[in-house]
Amino acid sequence: MTAGRWLLGLYFFGPGIAKFVAQDQQLELMARHGIPYVDVLLIIAGIANVVGGLLLFANRYVRLTSLGFVLYILVINVMLHDFWNFSGIEGQHETQNFFKNLGILAGLLVLAGAAPWRRISLQGLLKSDAKA
Repeated sequence: MTAGRWLLGLYFFGPGIAKFVAQDQQLELMARHGIPYVDVLLIIAGIANVVGGLLLFANRYVRLTSLGFVLYILVINVMLHDFWNFSGIEGQHETQNFFKNLGILAGLLVLAGAAPWRRISLQGLLKSDAKA
């Protein structure tokens, strides 16, 4: 469970950093898919990825973070991996990403199901889910 939690944390943390380091590429990708308000949404997504990844690494609020990422993946799949709007190699690439994300979503659901439910508090950030 720990290895899976860390790998899922890395899956979000790395791209979260990339959203700040390679903003131009990210903005271009979002604009190509017709996403509005790309500047604001990219910052929100970057913060969510980095903070959520750190929470998974630290074993804090794992259930809440995992369920948040489930919603995030559903939105991303519809908005960014809209394979039904593309053909050829780009359509195949988006199809692959869409279904890969469903696999990640499944892992997040398993992780959420195994983690305890905790009330949100500042003190809670200091307490591992393993000790909840």
